[in-house]
Amino acid sequence: MDIANLTAIRQLSDKHWVQITLNLDESLLNQAFQLTNLTSQEELVNLALQELVRSRSGSSGASRRQKNLLDLAGQIQFTEDFDHKALRETRYAAD
Repeated sequence: MDIANLTAIRQLSDKHWVQITLNLDESLLNQAFQLTNLTSQEELVNLALQELVRSRSGSSGASRRQKNLLDLAGQIQFTEDFDHKALRETRYAAD
């Protein structure tokens, strides 16, 4: 696994600075850059943090309604005559 280093220096106050070095999976970074079209590692890390906070926070009604699909495993019972392929066809026919 190739590792990319990202070093960030931030001023906390007039006298205090903090430096953080992150060792990131270069392959994962490249995939994320392709998906987002962002150009800097800083932008990418900020977006990742925003998405993490958004997905884990219960502050918005929409995120409270979202369920983790793994939580639903084994809880949905379909009738024997349920045809998921027919449902797909009717969904796209309306578009």
